[in-house]
Amino acid sequence: MDVKETWISFIHDLQNRICSALEEVDGKATFFEDAWERPEGGGGKTRVIANGNVLEKGGVNTSIVFGDVTDAMKTQLKINGAKWFACGLSLVIHPLNPFVPTVHCNYRMFELYNENDEVIDRWFGGGTDLTPYYLFEEDAKHFHQTYKNACDASDPSFYPKFKKECDNYFVNWHRNAERRGIGGIFYDYQRATEQQDVTFWIELAKKCGNAFMDAYIPIVEKRKGTAYTADNKHWQEIRRGRYVEFNLVHDRGTLFGLKTNGRIESILMSLPPTVRFEYNYQPAFGTEEYKLQEACLHPRDWLNEISEEEKIAWAKRSNSC
Repeated sequence: MDVKETWISFIHDLQNRICSALEEVDGKATFFEDAWERPEGGGGKTRVIANGNVLEKGGVNTSIVFGDVTDAMKTQLKINGAKWFACGLSLVIHPLNPFVPTVHCNYRMFELYNENDEVIDRWFGGGTDLTPYYLFEEDAKHFHQTYKNACDASDPSFYPKFKKECDNYFVNWHRNAERRGIGGIFYDYQRATEQQDVTFWIELAKKCGNAFMDAYIPIVEKRKGTAYTADNKHWQEIRRGRYVEFNLVHDRGTLFGLKTNGRIESILMSLPPTVRFEYNYQPAFGTEEYKLQEACLHPRDWLNEISEEEKIAWAKRSNSC
């Protein structure tokens, strides 16, 4: 198996299928593709959607980039080797309706080479997480159950481990450890072993990547017609500010892109179109806005109270796709 070509083919196919699913649920807007090249090596396909019926702004990007390991990468990213290669998909969707959550998804493979172009290291990373502005527990349970099903198909130990990683990664530590949203799954630096070879990790990424449509699209369909007010939109923009803070202060992907002379428009595609930063803004106690903010302060076991009937229904739904 040609690992690199297998991975590239999967990433491009996933991009096509996700874009088609999002265009269908929006019903109006379509993706515009901006193909680009990186002077140091490689390039990508940035696909952007905006001003739709449902999707206010979003991007589904793929990149295939490579180059020499620089001094900055060695010191700041702790990467040692002669050359590197990275390929992945990254998406962020910011819906117009405040009752439809923002979603982020990323799956990638990284290779490191010596002076003789031999692979000396390879790892996989990825995950998908949900950032609602109003908390619907049934949506949170659906999202997490879908990814638990995907993880369980490879290893039942993965979901609790990857959920914990997600809960502890998407955190605004400078805001009293406030989470960006309600989490999902996240894994990084996963290397092949005798028990879990390269094919195993590629198959896991396929299961989790394919689960995006099952996890997110039904939530969009359910909430996209909900009536909302200017106050709801105001709260959405306040919470979007937290999203911006995390991406610019803590996100490793953003840092990697900036330190490897990545394409700025593609890196900052994840930022929402409108956002508010208001001094010491606090939602009124007991409101739905307050409930959402409290939910983001501490990780929660969203599946703890799911009935067996719900688990069976979600499993059937995932297996039918």
